[in-house]
Amino acid sequence: MRPVRYHFRLTLILTFVFYGHVTAQKTNLRITEVQKASRIPIIDGRRDDDCWINTNWYNIDQLWLGDSYSKKDFQGRYKLSWSKDALYVLVEIKDDILWDQHEDPLVLWWDDDCLQVFVDEDNSGGNYQHNYNAFAYYIALDHNVVNKDSKQNARFYNNHIEVKRSQKKNISLWEMAIHLYPDTYTDDKRSAPVFLRRNKSIGFAVAYCDNDGSKEREHFIGSEVVKVLDKNNGWIDAGIFGTIKLVD
Repeated sequence: MRPVRYHFRLTLILTFVFYGHVTAQKTNLRITEVQKASRIPIIDGRRDDDCWINTNWYNIDQLWLGDSYSKKDFQGRYKLSWSKDALYVLVEIKDDILWDQHEDPLVLWWDDDCLQVFVDEDNSGGNYQHNYNAFAYYIALDHNVVNKDSKQNARFYNNHIEVKRSQKKNISLWEMAIHLYPDTYTDDKRSAPVFLRRNKSIGFAVAYCDNDGSKEREHFIGSEVVKVLDKNNGWIDAGIFGTIKLVD
């Protein structure tokens, strides 16, 4: 038994050294049921599709990074629906100042006003900093979908998400169709998205980077209650995502 305990201890140490922390298996603290769309929505940044009319709103109100903010500065909420081909998301953001300071969309995009969507296709949780166990997509005001790949290089993922944003005064409506990819996804080979089905569980969260004119983002506000000390950990740890369950 002694060699077995030593091997376990060595594995745990190597895991900590490689990732910087150890992530426990995901605990599904909140499970949200998502109704299937009776008719696939048109992605046009509007809320008049059938699937949005009687669907519940969920709040984006958890401060993950930055000082406290007022409702005049920011308010956010979202809705969900699905078909076999995509997960549909409608996000309403009230933001008094929209800030886009970087002309190059692949430079410091998280310090501009942008939406972020986190997706874990098999709801497994765990670390995904250098792999595709999960995805974190930053969606810019100009509709570009950006993040770092497994080699930590900035890359567009515009083919993963169809998105349209509309603006009326200080209210933005983001409507999107997200295609989900398994953890076997690679950037160098053409990968097919998975088909969605009833009773499938998916790790999911949505957040907003808010900047009113500073060099760096002032707030990072998410949809999930994060119980660990470092609340800005969702970019590497899919264990903090919520869980959605697809139903008819």
